[in-house]
Amino acid sequence: MVDEELVAEIRRKAHAYDSHSGCSQAVLLALQEGLGIGDAESFRSATVLSGGVARRGETCGALLGSLMALGLMAGREQMEDRPSYVRATGIADEICDGFQEKLREEFGFEEPLASTLCSEIQEKIYGRSFNLREKKDYEAFLEAGGHSDEGCYKVCGIAAGVAAARLLELRGERG
Repeated sequence: MVDEELVAEIRRKAHAYDSHSGCSQAVLLALQEGLGIGDAESFRSATVLSGGVARRGETCGALLGSLMALGLMAGREQMEDRPSYVRATGIADEICDGFQEKLREEFGFEEPLASTLCSEIQEKIYGRSFNLREKKDYEAFLEAGGHSDEGCYKVCGIAAGVAAARLLELRGERG
């Protein structure tokens, strides 16, 4: 049984932490604190993943923070451990699918996202994507609500909540 209160607290923290910028770190830190995993080095390693990897609009940084937490809990410790690799990537796929579906539900998209790209998520939420490396586009992103409760903060909360629920299930499976 998943502790829904803990999932809600992790989600709330990720949502709040993104106000400092850095969606991947916001999500990872909330999961680290809530699940007692990782350390300062793992947190630091997520620094450049926000905005779709160095603000390039690629894979959603919030989702990457979630997947890093999965790696901390279920990642392989040796390259030769192929079974652990296969198991972890299967769980990662579940988290990605859950993230896409939860975004659809909570933002009211008619169809699920075709990918987990930050630029596609921006397009769905704001009606367009932004080049976050360009000052004018970044300012337009902020004006559109990019750093607001109904923008990327919410995306961070969703990513953290989906991952927290699955990671708590994983912890329960281990006994």
